[in-house]
Amino acid sequence: MVSIPYAGKSHALHKRVEQLCTRAIRWAELKRKPKAEKKLAITVFSFPPDKGNVGSAAYLNVFSSIYSVLKDLKNDGYNIEGLPETSEALIEEVIHDKEAKFSSPNLNVAYKMNIREYQKLTTYANMLEENWGKPPGNLNSDGENLLVYGKRYGNVFIGVQPTFGYEGDPMRMLFSKSASPHHGFAAYYSYVEKIFGADAVLHFGTHGSLEFMPGKQVGMSDACYPDSLIGNIPNVYYYAANNPSEATIAKRRSYANTISYLTPPAENAGLYKGLKQLSELISSYQSLKDMGRGPQIVNSIISTAKQCNLDKDVALPEEGQEISAQERDLVVGKVYSKIMEIESRLLPCGLHVIGEPPSAVEAVATLVNIAALDRPEEVISSLPSILAQTVGREIEDVYRGSDKGILKDVELLKQITDASRGAVYSFVEKTTNSKGQVVDVANKLSSILGFGLNEPWVEYLSNTKFARANREKLRVLFGFLGECLKLIVADNELGSLKQALEGKYVEPGPGGDPIRNPKVLPTGKNIHALDPQAIPTTAAMQSAMVIVDRLLERQKADNGGKYPETIALVLWGTDNIKTYGESLAQVMWMIGVRPVSDTFGRVNKVEIVSLEELSRPRIDVVVNCSGVFRDLFINQMNLLDRAVKMVAELNEAVEQNFVRKHALEQAGALGVGVREAATRIFSNASGSYSSNVNLAVENSSWNDEKQLQDMYLSRKSFAFDSDAPGAGMMEKRKVFEMALSTADATFQNLDSSEISLTDVSHYFDSDPTNLVQNLRKDGKKPSAYIADTTTANAQVRTLSETVRLDTRTKLLNPKWYEGMLSSGYEGVREIEKRLTNTVGWSATSGQVDNWVYEEANMTFIQDEDMLKRLMNTNPNSFRKLVQTFLEANGRGYWETSEDNIEKLRQLYSEVEDKIEGIDR
Repeated sequence: MVSIPYAGKSHALHKRVEQLCTRAIRWAELKRKPKAEKKLAITVFSFPPDKGNVGSAAYLNVFSSIYSVLKDLKNDGYNIEGLPETSEALIEEVIHDKEAKFSSPNLNVAYKMNIREYQKLTTYANMLEENWGKPPGNLNSDGENLLVYGKRYGNVFIGVQPTFGYEGDPMRMLFSKSASPHHGFAAYYSYVEKIFGADAVLHFGTHGSLEFMPGKQVGMSDACYPDSLIGNIPNVYYYAANNPSEATIAKRRSYANTISYLTPPAENAGLYKGLKQLSELISSYQSLKDMGRGPQIVNSIISTAKQCNLDKDVALPEEGQEISAQERDLVVGKVYSKIMEIESRLLPCGLHVIGEPPSAVEAVATLVNIAALDRPEEVISSLPSILAQTVGREIEDVYRGSDKGILKDVELLKQITDASRGAVYSFVEKTTNSKGQVVDVANKLSSILGFGLNEPWVEYLSNTKFARANREKLRVLFGFLGECLKLIVADNELGSLKQALEGKYVEPGPGGDPIRNPKVLPTGKNIHALDPQAIPTTAAMQSAMVIVDRLLERQKADNGGKYPETIALVLWGTDNIKTYGESLAQVMWMIGVRPVSDTFGRVNKVEIVSLEELSRPRIDVVVNCSGVFRDLFINQMNLLDRAVKMVAELNEAVEQNFVRKHALEQAGALGVGVREAATRIFSNASGSYSSNVNLAVENSSWNDEKQLQDMYLSRKSFAFDSDAPGAGMMEKRKVFEMALSTADATFQNLDSSEISLTDVSHYFDSDPTNLVQNLRKDGKKPSAYIADTTTANAQVRTLSETVRLDTRTKLLNPKWYEGMLSSGYEGVREIEKRLTNTVGWSATSGQVDNWVYEEANMTFIQDEDMLKRLMNTNPNSFRKLVQTFLEANGRGYWETSEDNIEKLRQLYSEVEDKIEGIDR
């Protein structure tokens, strides 16, 4: 329906009604059609476009998962002819020769579509010519035909979705609005619907390009490309359970029935090499320091810490310097605290395979972290809190003491952490079989709970200093953990897919972080988000206040005791869903307002917090909203814009109200009113996403940092204006630049252990650190901070500290990279991706230390055995890895020996020959 303003009438849009009915009929037909006759188009992604990247998806071993799905469907009566014996053979057949270039015809061509056929089948083909010229163009084309890549097995087609097409063209990426799909992209979906005749399409993993094509944000029309591309085919979409925001975009813009899949089980990062040696030295210090060996061991600790580059994170005295016993304890405490931080960091190990339940050990780390959070709304105390109270301490005090490096607190926190892991492990052990898999949870749990001394966690704790822990609190907590364990091991990812393919109801469920919200489990649900008007919640506001206060204290400490006048920050869709609006609430607390809920719990206005209550100045903000946040939380953008303008108009001294100070200055410079000058809420143009900085970095298609900064400014300078309702996003680049030029700090949030700074390219894509330096009149680089709320002990670190932590726990950590390599072909790509994203951070912030690249080179290039494994497992991704090292050096981000560079050049030539099939 469309409403005519002022006429009081609504008219039916007949074409849309017809399309909706046709789509409903197509879903209903899935119920009636025999399985043996149903045709399924499985669509995989390749991003960035490269042969080594076919089958890319967040946290998912795509080809092993497809193989698992196809075997199950075949057993269920689907016609799947010629399925190979292994998932490795499946990779070979789909991409034909994974050592060939992506753009080469050696990628398996399933269909050649001539121009006449393409134009007949694709009614909107002429609309694409403005961006891409006449078909066939040079993407997914042999010059005469459009090529559809993939492989058919009976009634199943596995196809490779084309990419956006402009990744390698820096000029196109500078455009403020996204280009239409190219002819090859349109031809792919025309083939799937009208030639192959798919009864359903299964998009495999998070995520493809279809739902991010230009068009309206919601309520698609005939002129919106996602609508034109998907046509009337029922769209089933495997989506990572922790990404409800982008899953919502897939539902709204491509009509997807999403089915959630588990992210890989989390493990503690552990320690290795010099870090492990440091841990042993600290143990020696604690046992021998009173025997006169303290100074000697502390010298060894200082020396080893420097070898591990920990002197960048901890202020260390010179070796041999005379320091008192108290100072020695503090040095050891600070190093120990940093070691503990690295060791206990959660990281997803390996990649998930659809339909494979976790082992007991895999479930332990997840449960330990679920147990680490207080849940006051359910009257559940966290395990660390219960254990700390046993020895007369509050866990928050222990966290703070440990953060300061107070040795006895660091040691107590270590004991609490070890006891938590041991108690949970003893509990899980009772529910496992001989293979270490969690089985028969319900029956075993009922026999465990409620039997006093027989309770395994009580038995375990009886041998520790926490033997007197509160039994009742423990029983309530472990009862909750038992329910969580049942959810973790329940497997409905395959079952839900089969339900969807039979046109049946797939149970909905929330998406998000299973540690914060175990109701995300079990997976296999049709993901939904939350009521966008219900955030931020009261709890989110309380968490936000803690983080903002810590951020401002950290900035004051780093900046001569002065508050920052402006902070440039990012709002993400997924993060705000997972945390119920924490980062949204942070913006409110910075400017000194609080949300006000109505009787239905909807947040649609704010109130001013007095300067007396704030006891600090109001901080100005520049808010970069992701395209997904813009689509999902437009009401909250309206609320924020109103709030900033309200604060700008307060009659307060400018030394206490930096929003007003800058708005007045900018109003004078631009010749506009204060409200317009106080524009601070920015995003992409409607229907466009990202700054394209990530595409440029991933495809090495950028000349210099200035070009990346121009992309950011042209793509992200669209403002929301609450004074112009219905106007959409309006380009206000000058206001955007002036606001950014006042920023003293840049800021982002990490809210989930599964995704950190180098795991995805989105974070550096939205980082304006170097840009702000270029815009500031004094040329001063802003401080860059990351808030980490992935654990109960929330931290604010500098960006460089966070990159170092990420590097130590993932890229350089044998536990992480061996876990990835166990996934084979896909694992090499994951290693390469982390290095490319690290270069992205160098490009946007300059906050990556030289040793990061040097150690990565030692780990993956200097080690001959490792080098051969990478090259043989996925030569194309290995070539990209070598290219990225050379690029880091060429762009001045990595200084190293000429021997290292020469070896990399030789390797590049060698792997090129291997890919081209040349045997020298």
